Amino acid sequence: MHKIISLFYNRVFLVSVAFLFQILTLGIIIWRFSSYFVIFDVIFTFLSVLVALHIVNGRSNPVYKIAWIIPILTFPVFGGLFYILLGGIGLSKKSKIKMYSITNGIKAELSQDRGKTISLNNDNIVAANQSKYIEGYSYCPAYTNTSSEYLSPGEKLFEHMLEEIKKAEKYIFLEFFIVQEGKMWNEILDVLKEKVSRGVDVRLIYDDVGCFFKLPYGYNETLESMGIKCVVFNPIMPVLSIRLNNRDHRKMVIVDGCTAYTGGVNIADEYINECERFGHWKDSGIALKGDGAWSLTVMFLTMWNYLRKTDVNFDKFKPSVYKKQEFIADGYVQPFNDSPVDEEPVSEAVYMNLINQAERYVYVETPYLIVDNNMMSALRMAAKRGVDIKIITPHIPDKWYVHEVTRYNYEELCEAGVSIYEYSPGFIHAKTFVVDDKYAVVGTINLDYRSLYLHFECGVWMYKTKSVLKIKEDILETIDKCKLITLEECKSVKWYIKLGRTILKVFSPLM
Repeated sequence: MHKIISLFYNRVFLVSVAFLFQILTLGIIIWRFSSYFVIFDVIFTFLSVLVALHIVNGRSNPVYKIAWIIPILTFPVFGGLFYILLGGIGLSKKSKIKMYSITNGIKAELSQDRGKTISLNNDNIVAANQSKYIEGYSYCPAYTNTSSEYLSPGEKLFEHMLEEIKKAEKYIFLEFFIVQEGKMWNEILDVLKEKVSRGVDVRLIYDDVGCFFKLPYGYNETLESMGIKCVVFNPIMPVLSIRLNNRDHRKMVIVDGCTAYTGGVNIADEYINECERFGHWKDSGIALKGDGAWSLTVMFLTMWNYLRKTDVNFDKFKPSVYKKQEFIADGYVQPFNDSPVDEEPVSEAVYMNLINQAERYVYVETPYLIVDNNMMSALRMAAKRGVDIKIITPHIPDKWYVHEVTRYNYEELCEAGVSIYEYSPGFIHAKTFVVDDKYAVVGTINLDYRSLYLHFECGVWMYKTKSVLKIKEDILETIDKCKLITLEECKSVKWYIKLGRTILKVFSPLM
């Protein structure tokens, strides 16, 4: 009886019931009224037509348009209304203006050193142009006074990160999509509490959707009582709204403004293989020491200002104020931010630039391979012109329906000469590109519609850093543990499985 009573007070249960109630109520209202008034059908069908026209003439990705137009035309009475409630990728004008403060803050605080631009231009004009795009549209500059270290799998990143957190003197900033109680979080929390007792400024941002099933409601208040400043991104309200679409998918840790981490690793035990969910979990991240860490610090503080409605003085967080230190120059590193508000697909453009300008090879690790026609064409054309394209995806998926869409794309890529590998031991969660022994990107960006268009994301573009070859070496070692997918296998898939994948493919942008 106690369990039944506690269920009724459970946040997940209450929110789920609220959503279901709203959907059912809406459906019943439409059904009941349509039984009595023909004009009701006409009005809502007309609304669906207007919505369909809005989608067709909008600037969103064509794949996303198709995914909504089909259900709207199939259910003209319901479709338009549901799109208005849930489908729009845009926010209200008021919400956009508020969120612009994140991008505007980055733009105000960061600027490109002209000397580094000239140096990169003289070294490699292709690299310089890639860097110029990132700086122009994410407002994040390239750095040289920075060393990078590639860390994989997740347990290696965790160990490295924990040691750096223990060295913090001024502040520790953490921002994650998922935080879950367990060995990983408990060990981090113990260090954070000890640091707070010594006067270190500790702050945490976590996403409410990512932690919906992971943390108890009001956990941010629990952390505040420990002295850890905490804020929740886009808290879930029991109301159907397009606000649910935009999430903070970034993962970053910053220590004193001169050490920073980002990558695929969230704070939960499966990321360090302390518990098994989908076989062995393969993940990765990048550690930066030096000037490059400042861009990630600014990304965090601008998000913090937006969420807490504060206006912190960035200058007091600059390492140069309290710690003057030279770092080993390790090629060029350029952390970048991607926002769903500015309607500029920075992450996709960074990936596309790498693919289109590759000369020898492009190696990719991604948990999902749900890309639009532009990226599919770029991968296929690169392979056709002789570039060695290798893509590693999971063998054991975390979401079966997403994995079926991933597998739907295999045949078209294999026909063009792309090599697809599935990670036999389990699940690949790394989001990694490495190209021509020169370039690499490590970050939080999946090859799916949500990461590329709807979420706040971050990554690090690198040119001629020592970590580039480390990434290549790790991917080639991972391939040895993978199963190569052949074109014959793709063609021999049962017809009903192909049909199911075809249907899922249509709706893939909504997943």
